[in-house]
Amino acid sequence: MGNAPSQHSDHTWHGLTAQQALDTQHSTTSGLSQDEAELRLQRHGRNRLPPPKRRGPLLRLLYQFHNVLLYMMMAAALVTALLGHWVDTGVILAAVLINVVIGFIQEGKAENALDAIRNLLSPHALVMRGGERREIDADQLVPGDIVLLASGDKVPADLRLISVKNLLVEEAALTGESLPVEKSLARCQADAALGDRRCMAYSGTLVASGQASGVVVATGASTELGRIGAMLQQVQAMTTPLLRQIEQFSRWLALAILIFAMATFALGTFWHGQDPAEMFMMVVALTAAAIPEGLPALMTVILALGVQRMAGRNAIVRRLPAVETLGSVTVICSDKTGTLTRNEMTVQRLVTASRVLDVSGVGYAPTGAFHLDGALLEPDAALLEIARAATLCNDAQLQQDATGSWRLQGDPTEGALHTLALKAGLETPTLKLQLPRSDSIPFESEHRFMASLHHDHQDHGVIFLKGAPERLLDMCSDQRDADGGVQPLDADYWRRQATDLAARGLRLLAIASRTASASQRSLSFADVEQDMTLLALVGIIDPPREEAIAAVAECQRAGIRVKMITGDHAETARAIGAQLGIGIDMPAMTGAELELLDERSLREVLPGVEVFARASPEHKLRLVQAMQASGEVVAMTGDGVNDAPALKRADVGVAMGDKGTEAAKEAAEVVLADDNFATIAGAVREGRAIYDNLKKFILFALPTNGGQALIVIAAILFQLTLPLTPAQVLWINMVTSVTLGLALAFEPAESGLMDRPPRAPDEPLLSGFFVWRVLLVSLLMAGAGIGLFLWELQQGTGLDSARTMALNAVVMCEVFYLINSRRIFASVLSFKGLFGSRAVLLAIAACLLLQALYTYAPPMQRLFHSTALDAAQWARVVLAGLAVFVIAELEKWLIRRWHLQPRG
Repeated sequence: MGNAPSQHSDHTWHGLTAQQALDTQHSTTSGLSQDEAELRLQRHGRNRLPPPKRRGPLLRLLYQFHNVLLYMMMAAALVTALLGHWVDTGVILAAVLINVVIGFIQEGKAENALDAIRNLLSPHALVMRGGERREIDADQLVPGDIVLLASGDKVPADLRLISVKNLLVEEAALTGESLPVEKSLARCQADAALGDRRCMAYSGTLVASGQASGVVVATGASTELGRIGAMLQQVQAMTTPLLRQIEQFSRWLALAILIFAMATFALGTFWHGQDPAEMFMMVVALTAAAIPEGLPALMTVILALGVQRMAGRNAIVRRLPAVETLGSVTVICSDKTGTLTRNEMTVQRLVTASRVLDVSGVGYAPTGAFHLDGALLEPDAALLEIARAATLCNDAQLQQDATGSWRLQGDPTEGALHTLALKAGLETPTLKLQLPRSDSIPFESEHRFMASLHHDHQDHGVIFLKGAPERLLDMCSDQRDADGGVQPLDADYWRRQATDLAARGLRLLAIASRTASASQRSLSFADVEQDMTLLALVGIIDPPREEAIAAVAECQRAGIRVKMITGDHAETARAIGAQLGIGIDMPAMTGAELELLDERSLREVLPGVEVFARASPEHKLRLVQAMQASGEVVAMTGDGVNDAPALKRADVGVAMGDKGTEAAKEAAEVVLADDNFATIAGAVREGRAIYDNLKKFILFALPTNGGQALIVIAAILFQLTLPLTPAQVLWINMVTSVTLGLALAFEPAESGLMDRPPRAPDEPLLSGFFVWRVLLVSLLMAGAGIGLFLWELQQGTGLDSARTMALNAVVMCEVFYLINSRRIFASVLSFKGLFGSRAVLLAIAACLLLQALYTYAPPMQRLFHSTALDAAQWARVVLAGLAVFVIAELEKWLIRRWHLQPRG
């Protein structure tokens, strides 16, 4: 045993027989000796996942400053510091530090994803060492160890099974398979998908029932779980479209301000011969006017409000920018089980010898009925016999809890049979009293059926049988018709019906029975191998959620493609997809087919495929990357460890909060508290509304800055006295603009939001059309400010009074333009448009109060050199604002009239 065993990286252990696996690992069914195990432990290392590479706390903290939003805020702080406004500087720097601390905490949470995967490893393992059973710490396992498994155990390493007895393993977290997987010893094809490797048990999965032993073939980082952890470390999380747009917008704005400032300085100094020191202060005033200091803070507020609203919709946002990214997605890749479906198996169809019945209702709740050719059918004797067999030949328990929900203990398929009996009006506890079980043959993978023997209190005996249809057809000689009569078995009829049910994506189960004598009190294989009477074929499926069907339709109407990626079988995935409206008249693609395509071919076929089945973690990650390479903004949903790499890579990762693994939640940006796809559709709607509000705020804020900048430039060009001092510019930017702009964060979604197509991922934050609007309103505000400033000087009032008029004119234009800004293109000339927002009305009231204090309060007059205005002056100020309002509404009317509105 001294030869070095291998931990194959090509994952072909499932292609070997049990004995070949033992031989390759130089092991036997008696296990390794302790000395050999210690040698192998030194060679291969402990059975644990390596810790991730992490930045130190100080580096992580400093890295938080590398953010476009924060650069803008720090630039604003520098300007205010140059002007000596230390209070404003302190406020801005405090906002910077708050953003940095939040980012620092969030990044710490993100690194917990790998910790969550490591926590899936089993702490202990029962092994054979030197022919003796021994419990050891799981991190002491080495390749070649023989591990013993029992019901409830967590598999501690990747095992090639060498003995099994009724082994069912829950692999949903690793493969996405919705039901426990039945294991066997037969070797598999070398290219078998992860979910089809029935002779393997993988680290981190859970033994649902049965017993087994297996030889360890991979430990630590070499396991399937370890490979996913390595993938997760290598995956680069995507920056959000909004942050990319803000970065582009900020560069454009910074360049424009720099060019204007340099040109203005050169113009004033060299052309007009102004004093360089005085010109420098004027340029500082221009810079202060042009930088929207409130923009980063207001964007944070808008996103934070979105987080609150999404939490009310059961979507918990873990990273702030993801709020808006949901609104820009073009493709949603969804897991099937539990997200699009209920994760509750349900009988949908019953086939008997003479009729085919549809069963309504979904999930384990016994609400539903039986239908024949669309007509309601009351349970008759034949149907009651089927239901009685289904619930008595059954080891699961279905109970209603205090909240009224139905909870299953046991196999999901057996839970569906209990619900079928309840729909037929039968009560399982009552039936068990009437027909107590005398003996049973438990389900085993080798014979693929379960049988139970029952006797009533008059000693009448009956045997019930359920199992795989192809197995039961060999055991039955007769079939029961609808009248209760018995006919010879028509095997071809049953095979045709089984093919039809399978084509609908239903899982098949056959039910049979026969009478037994009063004296028979035990059950053997010989008692059921022949002469059974076939009662029915049962078609079972995990049905789609009703609300998910509506949500998929809503997403498709909004121009968002929905793709289903599941570890389940292709037929089941295709059938569920058709019910949801996904992939209708399209082929489903399996993971094996996907592996045959190169990157270019994959991108070419993606538009024509919406259902992907038997998908591994690599397949999911590759699909997300291929869609992103095609220019899509991708949201990915999932609940298992196998989903974590794709969740991290997607533009928005959406994890299931109820039944999802911690690894999935930590890798995602959004967690759904109710595991419901409909919540995603609601979150997309909220994300679009948030982006609309961001655009509204920018379209409101920039003309204010543009107007003030134009006032300063005009003063320099025409050698006028500055109509606004740097301090007055900052008053407008930091007090009134923020007060008014904050109201737009509370704007409700506009009608028809989900009827628009998604915006293009490369669409700039300010399109050419919006630049036009910013310029138009900037010119109007500048014209109002300069016009009233010059008017007042011409009337002989003092400079302070003229500047007070100019400032109030700009603010009043903002007040009126705020109402315009509630709708980007639609008119606000209605009661709802003018008065429908409480936030806007409160913001205007607060702004007017601040302006009254600015104009009349003696401390403010001393600080800003403002003066009191009379009624006539206020009338001119209000007329200036009203003129901006009328022209802005006229511009929107022309846009609608001539269909100039840009897309999205």
